[in-house]
Amino acid sequence: MSLPPALAEIVDDFGALGDSDKITLLLEFAGELPDLPAHLEQDAMEPVPECQSPVFLSVDAADPASVRLHFSAPREAPTTRGFAAILHQGLDTASAREILDVPSDFYYALGLGSAVSPLRLRGMAGMLGRIKAQVRNQVPDLSGA
Repeated sequence: MSLPPALAEIVDDFGALGDSDKITLLLEFAGELPDLPAHLEQDAMEPVPECQSPVFLSVDAADPASVRLHFSAPREAPTTRGFAAILHQGLDTASAREILDVPSDFYYALGLGSAVSPLRLRGMAGMLGRIKAQVRNQVPDLSGA
């Protein structure tokens, strides 16, 4: 599986844990999602309707060698917020090519399938799919990927 180093490390961390510890780690990630920078407003961000909770994302691929990601997810939705934080920590500053090469179902490697509902996992897939779509739109020479 082709993953940027930071995301590969996160997958390895989850892989080393039992189910209950995976949930604990996911909730720790939820607490680590950074606040939006002052120049970003949630209203200008893309909604992710695949998520059960209101999640918004912003992708800045002006520098294809270091794509910047920002997420807004409510603290009252720790699972969804945890998924956003995993994607942020794993993909923020990765190259456009690295992001496009992430398998769309990489999240199964986190081993959360028995601890989190399939509907919630589809939310993470939705976030990744929208990130990839924005990268393709912003970096047209990679659109064939």
